[in-house]
Amino acid sequence: MTTLGIGLIGTGFIGKAHALAWRQARAVMGDLPPVRLELLCDVPEERARAMADQFGFARATADWRALVADPAVDVVSIATPNALHREIAAAALAAGRHVWCEKPMGLTLADAEAMTAAAEAAPGRMTMLGYNYVRNPAFRHAQRLLAEGRIGRPVHFRGWVDEDYQADPDLPWTWRARLAEAGLGALGDLGCHLVSLAVGLMGPIESLVAETQVIHATRPVPGGPGRAPVENEDVATALLRFASGARGSVSTSRSAWGRKNRLDFEVHGTKGQIAFAQERMNELQLYLAEGPAAEQGFRTILSGPAHPPFGQFVPAPGHQLGFLDLKTIEAAEFLRAIATGRPTDTDFRAGLHIERVIHAIAEAAGTDRRVTIRR
Repeated sequence: MTTLGIGLIGTGFIGKAHALAWRQARAVMGDLPPVRLELLCDVPEERARAMADQFGFARATADWRALVADPAVDVVSIATPNALHREIAAAALAAGRHVWCEKPMGLTLADAEAMTAAAEAAPGRMTMLGYNYVRNPAFRHAQRLLAEGRIGRPVHFRGWVDEDYQADPDLPWTWRARLAEAGLGALGDLGCHLVSLAVGLMGPIESLVAETQVIHATRPVPGGPGRAPVENEDVATALLRFASGARGSVSTSRSAWGRKNRLDFEVHGTKGQIAFAQERMNELQLYLAEGPAAEQGFRTILSGPAHPPFGQFVPAPGHQLGFLDLKTIEAAEFLRAIATGRPTDTDFRAGLHIERVIHAIAEAAGTDRRVTIRR
């Protein structure tokens, strides 16, 4: 079987997650092309060399352009700050590489559209975005329950994603507060994950109305006097209309004290409900309106080998999967897409709809009107 050379750009938290996923995917799943951890990029070069040694990459560089052009690299993993996504992805695709890029796609909707165009101009090259939460076996089971009509016709989606990493008003200003470096705020960092779940369960979003809020208008300048402005949103809320006719709501905050990774949803159907909480990511709640009323109630479905690919990791229920396991599933699905030529459900074209939704939320909040999502 032909091996695939992996080039990784970025060695922070998500870069490490990519490196571990590439190392583990074939060991866990088995039926995948073998990979070579070929080249790692970061700055300065001393860090790149140190992290290449730690992660198990053969070589290191401080020049991402050299990585993209290297003939030994077949797949480029982009785990950089948002502002670099568009340029690196376009260059990698033009060089004939497959691309796994973290979310959000870029700083602007124009970035996302340009990346999608670049992917469509590179036939045979696979793309994937880092929406790892849709890889959760519990989430996949929720999709199956909906497809089988177990809760009847889905009529309403309710979701929220909250963290508190920007809740402290005295937290120093960083690039995450600047449109030119981060793009959207809570929407680009957190809200896009929630939208990926909503679309994965309910189908495309047709239109929406929204509000956004900046909680802390300024933050202390690191290492200096004064405060700098926060240019993007801390909180966003939207009311959705899905193309199916269903309705829904989503809310996201990066300033919600006490919330660490509260990514929750409910799907209300005509015969029942499905509920999920990411902080209990190995459990799915199911309510079916059937049987004696005195015995009806939510049941907890505990993830196990009956929910693929859980059994590839461990053969017994109750032995929990974690965040990094979802990245391993993600890497495996991308390798399978490369091997078969069949795209994943979070390629650049699918991701463009998510980008259009989160940017529509920002637009609707700024104009106080309903915005229709272009398809």
